Amino acid sequence: MTSPTPLACVLGLLHALERGSGAQDIAPFLAADYTLTEAPHLLAPAGATRNRDEALAGAAAAHDVISGQRFDVRRTTCEGTRVVVEAEWTATVLMDLPHWDAGEVIRARIASVFEVRDGQIVSQDSYDCYFTPA
Repeated sequence: MTSPTPLACVLGLLHALERGSGAQDIAPFLAADYTLTEAPHLLAPAGATRNRDEALAGAAAAHDVISGQRFDVRRTTCEGTRVVVEAEWTATVLMDLPHWDAGEVIRARIASVFEVRDGQIVSQDSYDCYFTPA
């Protein structure tokens, strides 16, 4: 059996997130040494770095914070095992957050750089730009 292409692996992860899949459905996409690095943004002004277990715990907890997560992929660029995704991301907020009230739709323009090895994502560097209500 051959591994999925790097692009198929990354898009598979995004589709699993859109389906509201739990950590158990997301875990197969992430290598044991997976690292997520978030550049500073509105909800994490200092940025963040998470390992696989922390990222999976965050995915599990997301069900309490957002629903209806959607990635409208605008463009992908692939070079070898590296995949860059540019997308519009939306979700409905289930609790009050800074800048958003429960029930509002949160939006961000995202760019993420993924590195894939043997059909699993080993790293993700995300650059998210959130839009705040007027």
